Amino acid sequence: MAVKTVQAVVNGQTYTLTLNSSTGKYEATITAPIRSSYNLSGHYYPVTVKATDDAGNVTTKDATDSTLGTSLQLKVKEKTAPKIEITSPTAGSYITNSKPTITFTVKDDDSGVNTATIGITIDSGSKITGDAITKKATTSGYECTYTPTSALSDGSHTVKIDVSDNDGNAATQASVTFKVDTVPPTLSIMTPSNGLVTNQAACTVKGTTNDATSSPVKVTIKHNVGAAESVEVGTDGSFSKALTLVTGTNTITVVATDSAGKTTTVVRTVKLDTTAPTIKSVTLNPNPVDAGRTFVISVEVTD
Repeated sequence: MAVKTVQAVVNGQTYTLTLNSSTGKYEATITAPIRSSYNLSGHYYPVTVKATDDAGNVTTKDATDSTLGTSLQLKVKEKTAPKIEITSPTAGSYITNSKPTITFTVKDDDSGVNTATIGITIDSGSKITGDAITKKATTSGYECTYTPTSALSDGSHTVKIDVSDNDGNAATQASVTFKVDTVPPTLSIMTPSNGLVTNQAACTVKGTTNDATSSPVKVTIKHNVGAAESVEVGTDGSFSKALTLVTGTNTITVVATDSAGKTTTVVRTVKLDTTAPTIKSVTLNPNPVDAGRTFVISVEVTD
């Protein structure tokens, strides 16, 4: 008897093999399934081979066969790497918390994300993996969060995220650079002095401001109940604004705001008094007075 047909069944599809006269083997070129075998039982696609002779006798072997089973286990690996998206902090942002929560997502909709490979590196520190990172499963990956155990210093920091899928494909590393700023800006007012009493309505507010981490600093000045007005700040941090005082008590509020939104406020109170005092009466006692003797002068003044 002779072999009539040899067939293979892969992922539900039947393929007929052709005899290769050079090798004496039955062969076929088959396109592998488009999905990874990682999530299948045993991490493989089971292959079944069926040989039929001219008399109709059939021999079948599959992945459970004690002798040939291993060679009938087709392992398919995906070639698409996972994707990483860092959602917080955002690039170039200013953070006022020295222990900012880092949030990101990792996705792979085929072999799946290998959670053991999820890693965070802050600046030049060691990579952080494992249970230190909180992972919430989603339909195609994980939503992850991590909060540093030690406070980050004020200034620039870079976070890098790495991950691979279960077939060993490494994602392109994602990174984000941001700044931590926990210190409000400095604000010094040279003029006017607090509590100043003057008869000049013209008043110039002068001062300097700075922030080591998140310059430039914005400055606003509010006079009494008026609206706060922006003031131009020089490259050296100096600023000035001319005001016209009203008679009586004037409240001047200066606010410096850095790029992180932290503020410093200085309030100056200035009194404008343009009314000269009134001399209501004068008494000399005694009057007349003996030569060389003392007398008392008494003046009544209001202001």
